[in-house]
Amino acid sequence: MRPLLPGELPFASRRLQVCVGAGGVGKTTLAAAIALRAAVAGRKALVCTIDPARRLADSLGLPELGHDRRRVPVERFAAAGLEPRGELWAMMLDLKRSWDELIARHAPSVEQRDRIYANRFYRQLSSALAGSQEYIAVEKLYELSQTTDYDLIVLDTPPTAHALDFLDAPNRVVDFLDNDAARWLLTPALAAGKIGLGLFGRGGGRLFRGISELTGAETLRELADFMLSLSGMYEGFKERAGKVKKLLASPEAGFVLVTTPKPLTVGEALQFHGALEKSGLAVGAVIANRVHADIRAAGGDELARAGRSDGLPEDLVRRIDRALSDARALRHGDEEQLARLRRAGIEPFALMRRDRDVHDLGALWSLTEPLAAKGDAA
Repeated sequence: MRPLLPGELPFASRRLQVCVGAGGVGKTTLAAAIALRAAVAGRKALVCTIDPARRLADSLGLPELGHDRRRVPVERFAAAGLEPRGELWAMMLDLKRSWDELIARHAPSVEQRDRIYANRFYRQLSSALAGSQEYIAVEKLYELSQTTDYDLIVLDTPPTAHALDFLDAPNRVVDFLDNDAARWLLTPALAAGKIGLGLFGRGGGRLFRGISELTGAETLRELADFMLSLSGMYEGFKERAGKVKKLLASPEAGFVLVTTPKPLTVGEALQFHGALEKSGLAVGAVIANRVHADIRAAGGDELARAGRSDGLPEDLVRRIDRALSDARALRHGDEEQLARLRRAGIEPFALMRRDRDVHDLGALWSLTEPLAAKGDAA
């Protein structure tokens, strides 16, 4: 860990920050905010997402982002009234291109690489296999950490329904690619392309005829060809997955767990927090995003009393009372969920709900002002 610079967020002392949590809680925006704060403070920072919904580009005020790293222009900072002492870079991973780069890195020959690229099953797997997004996300984090000179790399991870979906993704993908039983089972399917499905060896004929009736003979052959074409590459995948796992558990890496003060997402956050700790991974912060403001602290009750004393129409006063009551109920519900986190030994950073979306550096900067103030005070 390194010392924090003035203005950086209090949990951003580790070089690698991994933002995790359920979908729709604001991970992408907060990942961008962490990198922005570091860049203004004087770091060379990179934020990386695998989210194709353009939220990262929007929050940085950029027209688009792609697989290649792109520096946020100084003019964007100036328009927000900011003077960066460092640099802010961003990229959005292309899942297919990332898989192609991974295959090219491990393939023992150009011919074997091209054979995999041409396989229809591979083209579907590289975008649809369960865990492929998470695997590529942490794989890219490892690659960037080893080959670039960024002071801070922030990874916005894909949304996951369950904590273990993210943490186990590299192992699941490697286990699939290194499935000895599947390769043994599918090896005769290649021969079927030459000699016909009816001529399998003894002990496998009926089994393969049954599989081919369910999946189609061509699909079965393509799956077999894909598994066999990966021959000799499994150890490389295993070794890389081990290095990724070691990196995530190292002092360089910290996790930022993002949630909203809703029962379901808080429940998922508690599960995720427990899984991270059980895996020996450092949780730098838990951020409760979009917390409703305390209407009493904002003077809401005084507003209602003033309305009555000023002689406003009774119908309007009732509507004001109803709106204030709804606001108090929303705040009470949020406080219950924050207390639920505290009972589990977690002290969350709370960020207030905003009236508008974050779509430029100025809004991104002000979003995390309360967190930066806590860090500076500390």
